[in-house]
Amino acid sequence: MTTIRDVAKLSGVSASTVSRVLNKNGYVNQETEQKVKQAIQKLQYEPNAVARGLASKKTGTIALILPNITNPFFPELARAVEDVARSYGYTVLFGNSDDQGDKEKSYIEVLKQRYVDGIIFSSHTLQRDDVVRLRSNKIPFVVLDRAPAGEACSVVRSNNLEGARMAVRHLLDRGSRKIAHIYGPQDILTAKERLRGYEETVKDFGWYTPTLMVPGNFRLDGGMSAAKELMQRHPDVDGIFVGNDLMAVGVLKTLLRMGIKVPEQVAVCGFDGIHLTEAVEPEITTVAQPIYELGALATKLLIQKVNGVDVENKVHELEVTLIPRDSTRKDTSL
Repeated sequence: MTTIRDVAKLSGVSASTVSRVLNKNGYVNQETEQKVKQAIQKLQYEPNAVARGLASKKTGTIALILPNITNPFFPELARAVEDVARSYGYTVLFGNSDDQGDKEKSYIEVLKQRYVDGIIFSSHTLQRDDVVRLRSNKIPFVVLDRAPAGEACSVVRSNNLEGARMAVRHLLDRGSRKIAHIYGPQDILTAKERLRGYEETVKDFGWYTPTLMVPGNFRLDGGMSAAKELMQRHPDVDGIFVGNDLMAVGVLKTLLRMGIKVPEQVAVCGFDGIHLTEAVEPEITTVAQPIYELGALATKLLIQKVNGVDVENKVHELEVTLIPRDSTRKDTSL
């Protein structure tokens, strides 16, 4: 493999001069620069990104840490991060933390050793000591959804609370008289805020009871088991607000298996806006997050930080949109 020393020898200059040409860092006269470029072309030398990173502490790479790559929400988010990063000349590395704090910590350590330029965290296990470690190593980062308590960070998120209210109001408007909620893990802020939005909207109705809320763990199988448990508890439920679309698909599957018609007997509304909600029958009403915009904004903020721009550490909250579909089609007989 051709090395930088081979290029230096052929062009009659030092390795440090070749390095200045490659990194466009420091003065090199035009004649010398041309010799170096001709030697690079003749030897077909390709600079090693890691080796260049060791010298410049910049490798042109950023990382995206995801909690669960099997949830279709996150590949859609990753698509935006990659598109925007490439437009700025960056390559993206992906990691799947499985919502395990130890696994996330190991990723941070590996990425630090590889001189990654910055990290976007879309996981839910980032801790204060992780933030301290990132800052001590001068690794820029942006957080999706939430930052550790007491830490000022750049955070990009959706308005989950209002989105939940929007979903429940929609179910009420279409004629549902007893609405339940299947929620995600309560150690995740998005799940907690969606449950809160549900409770705040229905707490004053005479039919409300805490037993109308069932955990589904943000998973398809969790949605399936939660729907079965819910309908056994409350067979008169006629509307379900589901805390994410993946669970909503599971809810729909279980209801249909139980012989319960959607939306004639039970209306279903999800949250996220993933494409999977259009691939089932009936298509599922959802409160759509601006998934692409979330990923794009997080990436732009991170690249600004990498380039030394003084980015204010604040929360950037984007609005959500209700997309009504057949799973909540209004029963005109009501």
